[in-house]
Amino acid sequence: MSQPLKIFIAEDEPSLRTVLKNLFSKKGFEVVMVANGRDALQKLREEYFQVAVVDIKMPGLSGLDLLETLKKERCKTQFILITAQDTMKHAVEAMKRGAYDYIAKPFELEELEVVVQKAFETQKMAEELKNLKEVLKAKTEKENKIIGKSRAVREIYKTIGKVAAADVAILLMGESGTGKELVAKAIHQNSTRWDGPFVAVNCAAIPRDLLESELFGYKKGAFTGAEENRIGFFEKAEKGTLFLDEIGELPLNLQAKLLRVLQEKEIQPLGSSETKSIDVRILSATNRNLEKMVQEKTFREDLFFRLNIIPIRLPPLSERKEDIPLLCDYFLQRLAEEAKIPVKSVSAPAMELLSEYAWPGNIRELENVLKRAAILSVNMTLQLSDFSFFIGKKEKSLERQMEEVGLEELVERRLQPFVAQLSVIGEDNLYEKILQMAERPLIRLLLEKTGYNQIQTAKILGINRNTLRSKMKQLKIPGKGSA
Repeated sequence: MSQPLKIFIAEDEPSLRTVLKNLFSKKGFEVVMVANGRDALQKLREEYFQVAVVDIKMPGLSGLDLLETLKKERCKTQFILITAQDTMKHAVEAMKRGAYDYIAKPFELEELEVVVQKAFETQKMAEELKNLKEVLKAKTEKENKIIGKSRAVREIYKTIGKVAAADVAILLMGESGTGKELVAKAIHQNSTRWDGPFVAVNCAAIPRDLLESELFGYKKGAFTGAEENRIGFFEKAEKGTLFLDEIGELPLNLQAKLLRVLQEKEIQPLGSSETKSIDVRILSATNRNLEKMVQEKTFREDLFFRLNIIPIRLPPLSERKEDIPLLCDYFLQRLAEEAKIPVKSVSAPAMELLSEYAWPGNIRELENVLKRAAILSVNMTLQLSDFSFFIGKKEKSLERQMEEVGLEELVERRLQPFVAQLSVIGEDNLYEKILQMAERPLIRLLLEKTGYNQIQTAKILGINRNTLRSKMKQLKIPGKGSA
């Protein structure tokens, strides 16, 4: 059996209180009444009512002050204000502050009854919308779950818990594919803005000449092709979170405008002479070194400090390899749900292969590799053979690894002072001598790494064993156990 609807009435005139109680009691409402503003404030803080009918003029605390105080406390009750003709301007002001409606004295009971019924219907829809959002929130949290138990991931969990409700700017730093947007969504979902929109913008994906209009919106006629008014990403994120990914790609002129938005909490659409106040939380992310960009004058220092109130570094997958088995289980489970295929697992040898790889593309690359293997394989447990396409890639990744450590740049920096000071222009065989200097430590280090296994060392170098032996003799590199 459903509970009767509850209505709250705050009215200092005893006769009107009696009339209103009789009216709504006959309609099946449970009526709770008080005679002054102080009691009304206390009661509405203690108990939830869908609708409250409140007189503007009351002893202790006016209806306007009551409304303003409770709305600041995020009270969800729908307020209907009763006002005399001489306080009509106050009632209009109350509407701006969040009242549902007002009724001017003297009024017909039928008129008040209609307004109250509409307020209940509005509140019912608001509650249904809230419940729907909570269901969607739970679904989104499941879909965007942060997976891992490594120390680095546990630290990220702790940081999210500390900063989510703080409503300050956060800068997420990490390589592409490390899950920066995932963390941004987790911060949003655990903040007081969780029921507001989450709007993600990739600053690198929007052409620079369109970025300003996309962010701030524009008025009709602002530029060629602007045939109607259009709101930008900031307004779309009102009361929610705006996630600016690849913030390092933002041009300097837009950096200045973004700084103004952060300082003034207002935007100015293109083609408009007026500004609009906004209530948006800014989260940003980058895979670039913004501090270095500040030094190079390609990123504003004042904007960097505004965005970097709380920095969060996301580690690459190579620094949290103990999470790879958990990530594999999660991605294969999700793939099974999405593609309607059986849940597959990864064999021990295949898992060893995945765990040894450097993963330059991070979590995104791991997910794509698993998807391809799982969809194409007929095996329920993925074997090494199911990753044949990936084994070749793993071997080729040596070139990428050399690029990542900047090996060529390192060699060039070491050679530069030598070449600059080279005084014997007629010197012969410089190429051969330099090559020998590079070959000797390379072969020696690889021999140490392979336990002086000459066959394996030769394979890594891409030469045959006899050539390796010849070079060892030529370069005077001793074998294992030699003096």
